[in-house]
Amino acid sequence: MQTKPLMRRLVLAVALLFLPALAGAQELRFFQLGTGPTGETRFPVGGLIANALSNPPGSRECDKGGSCGVPGMVAVAKSTGGSIANVEAIAKKRLDAALVHADIAYWAYHGTGIYKGKGAVSNLRGIAMLYPETLQLIARKDAKIASVKDLKGKRVSFGEMESGSLVHGKLLLEAYKLTEKQVKLSYVKPGPSADALAEGKLDAFLMVDAYPVPLISELAKRSDIVVVPLFGAAIDGMLDKYPFLLRSDIAAATYPGQPEVVPSLGVGVTLVTGAEQDEKLIYGVTRALWHPSTQKLLTQSSPSSAHVHLDARAVEKMGIQLHGGASAFYFDAGLDR
Repeated sequence: MQTKPLMRRLVLAVALLFLPALAGAQELRFFQLGTGPTGETRFPVGGLIANALSNPPGSRECDKGGSCGVPGMVAVAKSTGGSIANVEAIAKKRLDAALVHADIAYWAYHGTGIYKGKGAVSNLRGIAMLYPETLQLIARKDAKIASVKDLKGKRVSFGEMESGSLVHGKLLLEAYKLTEKQVKLSYVKPGPSADALAEGKLDAFLMVDAYPVPLISELAKRSDIVVVPLFGAAIDGMLDKYPFLLRSDIAAATYPGQPEVVPSLGVGVTLVTGAEQDEKLIYGVTRALWHPSTQKLLTQSSPSSAHVHLDARAVEKMGIQLHGGASAFYFDAGLDR
């Protein structure tokens, strides 16, 4: 009877066959990437970036059509409350990296603005400036809101408590000399805000996102809405006061029923991490982010991610210190500042 020896040899052969994979599995590293609420562009863009950064053990080689991410790493995109929640998670080392609006990152790093009195987030470091997002103030047509000043007494949502859009909404109120008590604020995510507006339970809401936003496009098909323009002396004052803000007009016909260009403001989205992250790891993350295959994926996937390009903007105007690994990559790429 040769059955038992034969079976032992078979088991040994199978074990040897899978040994490399098992060894590779032991080197697997998970990388958590904070994005934003599911209804905002940062969530799907973060998913694309996480996919591009991933290169699990056993993947086909990059030059053979496989993954060009960080070897042995699986990046996971996580939905979050937004920029402020992401900064807090980086500070407490609950996330490895995150998408954060440039103004929030600036204030957090320097301990100014909304972080004045709270203290600077000393471990916050930059990886890249990714793409611009636009402030989009959406109102019911019958609410007769033609300007930010018309929000007085109206039912408004600027987003969740820890969202960057809430901060931007408060800056708008300040610029137009309105207090939070003069508007009926709700702290609601973009999706529920759009539903509430359609149902007549909300008069206006603010989204800070790259346009066109599918959520707003769908809302415009079922409700009469207006995109409230942001221009004039108050907006000029904001641009003078806050260097991270920029003009960002919403193109004509972006949304149904919006025939003309709507002037507005914009702010960049940055990819940030913690100072404690390994330099070799963040070098690999930065390299994978700007790899031609990643650029192709982002360009073909959405209008927003198509704006993510490796150029001087990737390292300029972030206003915070670059992580050592990212800085080393930009030096090697000839884009050091």
